[in-house]
Amino acid sequence: MNGINNMENTGSETVYLKENNLKTAIREAINQSMENDADVIVFGEDVAEYGGAYKITEGLLNKYGPNRVKNTPISEIAIAGAAVGAAIAGLRPVIEIQFCDFLTCAMDQVCNQAAKIRMMSGGKMSVPLVIRTPIGSTGRGAQHSQCLEAWFMHTSGLKVVIPSSAYDAKGLMATSIRDNNPVLFFEHKLLYAMRNAGKNELEPIRPALREEYFLQFGEADIKREGKDVTIVATAYMVHESLRAAAALEVEGISAEIIDPRTLVPLDEKTILESVEKTGRLVIVSEDNLTCGVASEIAAIVAQHGFINLKAPIMRLSVPDTPIPFAPSNEKHVIPGVVSIMQTVRAVMEVASH
Repeated sequence: MNGINNMENTGSETVYLKENNLKTAIREAINQSMENDADVIVFGEDVAEYGGAYKITEGLLNKYGPNRVKNTPISEIAIAGAAVGAAIAGLRPVIEIQFCDFLTCAMDQVCNQAAKIRMMSGGKMSVPLVIRTPIGSTGRGAQHSQCLEAWFMHTSGLKVVIPSSAYDAKGLMATSIRDNNPVLFFEHKLLYAMRNAGKNELEPIRPALREEYFLQFGEADIKREGKDVTIVATAYMVHESLRAAAALEVEGISAEIIDPRTLVPLDEKTILESVEKTGRLVIVSEDNLTCGVASEIAAIVAQHGFINLKAPIMRLSVPDTPIPFAPSNEKHVIPGVVSIMQTVRAVMEVASH
């Protein structure tokens, strides 16, 4: 038994019977939101009987019925457009775009409509909309492997959420659904099944949190404290950075790992305070290097924290190339433990001269 049927209901509380991971955490946040607010609805391609491309919405149709959980045609334009209209009309849609690559089909609905209607109406209309979508390279080639979060950071009026753990995902999804603005919620495919409810996968699994809880936007999480170099990482790169930091510790390098958790709003304060302490900054993200997440964070630190830098800021992202399908080539362009360690060593070497 899967989905909602794989949970035990105890009064108003729901307890995971198997394990906490990103998939079950997001599902539980949506489930609890739907229990508490009849205006929360779910729709997208295959989200009903099938449970979504990655089974996030599994079980919701049986519990809430076809009026609140609906399949749609294979049309991202239609999905996003209908969601904008439903949100303006007073509902709180949570829609699924099967791969973030396909958000490109709905850029007008997302960036010209959802993002701007509240300002253009003088605050008379709100668009409480959550757009869930998977990101990341998992052997699916150039059209199903991108990380496009930086595109939406560039669009005023959108909030951008990118969790790296189940604990963060549940709290951030609950907050996203209650926000009165459109939220892009990016979920890395490699994190869906990762058994992780705490700060990093090396910690013991925490007991399932039964109560609904909320995590504030714009509050980064320090996943590992350190004193020599700050590593700001997003999504799956948080875990690669944690592995790299553990290996670097053996070499005598103490790395602090910061997960922004939300890119809009961005917790600049935590990042700048860490750089003030360490004097060195490496930014690791899985989107393209040019005009990417790392570029924006680097610019912020260069503008507001330059005086604290002991070495140039280093960005480690995907080279400006489509993601290859061949596994060996894909591995070559995606940042990983080895390349993170090499980049940190380079920063430390420059600082030592």
